Amino acid sequence: MAIPGMVGTDHIGFTVPDLDQADRFFVDVIGCTRVYSLGPFAHPDDDWMAEHLGVHPRTVMRRLNFYRVGTGTNFEVFSYEPADGQQPQPRNSDIGGHHIAFYVDDLDAAVAYLRAQGVRVMGDPTASSAASRGQRWVYFLSPWGMQFELVSFPDGKEYERDAPVLLWHPKHPAE
Repeated sequence: MAIPGMVGTDHIGFTVPDLDQADRFFVDVIGCTRVYSLGPFAHPDDDWMAEHLGVHPRTVMRRLNFYRVGTGTNFEVFSYEPADGQQPQPRNSDIGGHHIAFYVDDLDAAVAYLRAQGVRVMGDPTASSAASRGQRWVYFLSPWGMQFELVSFPDGKEYERDAPVLLWHPKHPAE
């Protein structure tokens, strides 16, 4: 069973504490393209925000920026004024914890670039094993502490050798 007509991922949405800071990071450091900005949105007289977004009904979505991210999934980045207070950012080990991974052709060059930009890279690149053998990866932090990852597997990953269908490979993008 599957969702009828589903073909892939369109975008990832997340909230940041300072959208201007995030914009500088995504555009100037990561290299994303800001496609558009919208907002503010508020519904002071009904429960629309709770019903449609699962937030307190008096929460205000100050602004959102939508970014094109290379050939990957786009980002919808929000700035909220929550009516019921702010929760701390989850760690990877917390429920709701997450990270976003960027594929790069040259991991070492990408790590050197991030460090030169003053970005905190979490340790040195790690070579994966078992099913992900052939991949190297490293985490890094945004200025507000959100975790991101760089991954590179120019010759593929071990599990792909036996996969019935290879959907995408950096040397041979799907057409």
